[in-house]
Amino acid sequence: MKNLLSRIQEIERTSAKIGSSEFNSLSSNARKCRIALYSHDTMGLGHKRRNLLIAQTLGCSALEIDVLLISGIQDASNVPTPPGVDCLTLPALHKNIDGQYQARRLDLSLQEIITLRSQVILTTIKTFKPDILIVDNVPRGAVRELEPTLDYLRTQGKTHCILGLRDVLDDPTSVHRDWKRIANEEAIQTYYDAVWVYGDPAIYDVGQEYRFNAKTLAKLRYTGYLDQRNRLKFVDMDSVQALKSLNLPSERFVLCLVGGGQDGARLAETFACAELPPDMNGIILTGPFMPRELQQRLQKYAAKRSNLRVLKYLAEPTLLLNQAERVIAMGGYNTTCELLSFQKRSLIVPRIKPRREQFIRAERLQALGLVDMLHPHDLKPEALTDWLMQEVEPPQARNRIDLDGLTRIPQLVNEILISAHHSSQQAS
Repeated sequence: MKNLLSRIQEIERTSAKIGSSEFNSLSSNARKCRIALYSHDTMGLGHKRRNLLIAQTLGCSALEIDVLLISGIQDASNVPTPPGVDCLTLPALHKNIDGQYQARRLDLSLQEIITLRSQVILTTIKTFKPDILIVDNVPRGAVRELEPTLDYLRTQGKTHCILGLRDVLDDPTSVHRDWKRIANEEAIQTYYDAVWVYGDPAIYDVGQEYRFNAKTLAKLRYTGYLDQRNRLKFVDMDSVQALKSLNLPSERFVLCLVGGGQDGARLAETFACAELPPDMNGIILTGPFMPRELQQRLQKYAAKRSNLRVLKYLAEPTLLLNQAERVIAMGGYNTTCELLSFQKRSLIVPRIKPRREQFIRAERLQALGLVDMLHPHDLKPEALTDWLMQEVEPPQARNRIDLDGLTRIPQLVNEILISAHHSSQQAS
């Protein structure tokens, strides 16, 4: 606990270096500037967690702003947020492992739920009147649900629209085919003022890999990866107490992470059958979307082993990851950022369907010696046991990868707001 508090204090000191003075030029505005963040959240927790961390960071910056997070996952509103940050939850949309969309909970057709979500988004944006809209990863929104809102904002001409992309989208052939079919680059030219890439071009250069046209390349800004240690700043005592109440083993342990759990059953079950080194415990975090029957099956494995625990969900899993000696995980953007930020000895077993994004990311990082990777076709208990028995040095990732995205994003927002303020003064 003392180490956790020390880490939180260190992060706060680092964040303070941005300084409030560079934001003072906006403090005299009649009303706070407003920022809306949209994420479609159809598979896993990645989009929600990324946007939530950006919203929390902006809310705790020296900027005088209100931030509204528009999310497709309900528990986005159940986590600590600073004053001036709120969340609107859309009716849930689900994408299965084959990439097909459907309503997650409601008995609605795809067209009905997209229409409902689209109208909610448009009404929200019309009322909230954001100065900046940051869209996560999908230029037109899930199943084009954002197009009415983007068309509206284009006619108004008052909102600065930004597309935020993760470091890897998919393999270049698939991105070229899919983006051409949906006309995503045309959407960028029509609707967006900038494209922020939450990654490091030294690891994966999105513009070059996907052969974006010159107009799109001109809008690209690489922010750097998002340092997940910053999430410790927003931990509340309820989360700390929830972790303490689990009475987890104090001995060394390896943590198995499967993201939201929607497609992580095979990794979790394989881990449950792997042999652990002497004096090491195993903890599986199943995620909230793992089917109940699979969670029950994992609990049966754990009941037969004194060195294995299965947890369904933690509001802030970095509290647990921070204590782990090793991590075996799938390779989503946020999970990978967590492993790099906390410099954990890790083995990534990436998803390869419906996209190869996780595989490409893990392959690049493995080439740099920052993670180990196991192809899912080779996943079996013996492979996990062999890796656990090896001596693996913790990677020095923070010295080799740009993890300053959460420092740069408030600065980029400030530049936009100051520019818009100056433009409005000149116009008047």
